[in-house]
Amino acid sequence: MKVAVIGGGSTYTPELVNGFLQRVASFPLRELWLVDIDAERLRVVGGFAQRMAEAQNAPFKIFLATNRTEALRDASYVTTQLRVGMMPARRNDEYLGKRHGLIGQETTGVGGMAKALRTIPVILEIANEMRELAPGALLANFTNPAGLVTQALSQYAPDILSVGVCNVPINAKMRMLAQLEKNLGAPIEPARGELKTLGLNHLSWHRGFTLDGEDVWNTILQDTLTELRAQEHPEWTPRLVETLRAIPNYYLQYFYYTAKKLAEQEHWPPSRAEQVQEIEKGLLEQYNDPALREMPADLMKRGGAYYSTVATQLLNAHYNDLNETHVVNIAHNGAVAEYPAHWVLEIPCNVNRKGVQPLPTEPLPDACFGLLAQVKAYELLTVQAAVHGDRQAAYQALITNPLGPKPDQAQAVLDDLLETNKAYLPRFSR
Repeated sequence: MKVAVIGGGSTYTPELVNGFLQRVASFPLRELWLVDIDAERLRVVGGFAQRMAEAQNAPFKIFLATNRTEALRDASYVTTQLRVGMMPARRNDEYLGKRHGLIGQETTGVGGMAKALRTIPVILEIANEMRELAPGALLANFTNPAGLVTQALSQYAPDILSVGVCNVPINAKMRMLAQLEKNLGAPIEPARGELKTLGLNHLSWHRGFTLDGEDVWNTILQDTLTELRAQEHPEWTPRLVETLRAIPNYYLQYFYYTAKKLAEQEHWPPSRAEQVQEIEKGLLEQYNDPALREMPADLMKRGGAYYSTVATQLLNAHYNDLNETHVVNIAHNGAVAEYPAHWVLEIPCNVNRKGVQPLPTEPLPDACFGLLAQVKAYELLTVQAAVHGDRQAAYQALITNPLGPKPDQAQAVLDDLLETNKAYLPRFSR
């Protein structure tokens, strides 16, 4: 079996490799191809990954490549974790928002839109290459904004089996398991728990949990409310959680507490991108140490907890026909009967050898759906803009996004976005 990782120079890659090392008994990987356009970064990260595999006598070999053609050829699985423009582009996305008095963030608001416009054409190119080089392969996209990118794949490469993957749901699941463990006074195997989540990537609501098939959501909800009420500065207003009977995805803070997030931006620098640049600098120095054979503790500062679990568990469930439930981003195809079938949602799915099947799910309450529908409209417009270099659609996407500018400010923001990202948006130069 062969797996190709596009963006293999990412500092997350060693964690992904560790996930494959933990599953050698069930997932018969033989070739792991790491692809990156930054040859030096690939040498450092890939070299460390190779030492990790050698130290554990891995049954697979790690190949490094700057051209993805050979990596994609006959691959069974492809993962994408790339960043068009690399970290300087993320910094630009954040300060684009700040310059205009808007949220500056890499996956939401105007920054998320800029990243999507840069990323979607590249991901669609990879999908087109897979059609010829790796027919039948599963594409697992980790590249942000993951749901928006997957929406583009679903619309413009529907014959490619693709899912968008994020570590937010599994982090929520592990926190909830920890709450239950505290109540029971005993450890709980993660496989016994199942999280019920619905929404979009980085715009979802956790609203149910079962343990061994038994509904324990009321217990989790009450424990969460008790914790929130005891805190001086709680993450969520207890009244919000109580009335929705749901725990919002962390990224909903940008929508629910916009003024607070804008105030935090006034203390930049450093922005999150600038913080990550420093973290990555230190990680790459450690990865370059020829004596290093295990993942350094500093990797957790990067923010990718359970990344390897999410990635490799999904591939393992598909290959081994496990019928596991995974929360991923995919066109729901009628699983939520009230929503348009072509919408890509973050939704529980059954994963087996046949593919990824969204599970029938009740719609969100109106208090959540209103926001979801508005952001989905923005996503669909952004996909249209990215694929066709459509400035009209881009303008409409900006004024539709709840975190975007008002119409009298939108053209200035769009001009700034396009000029700042000119090198990565050739379709808008036509």
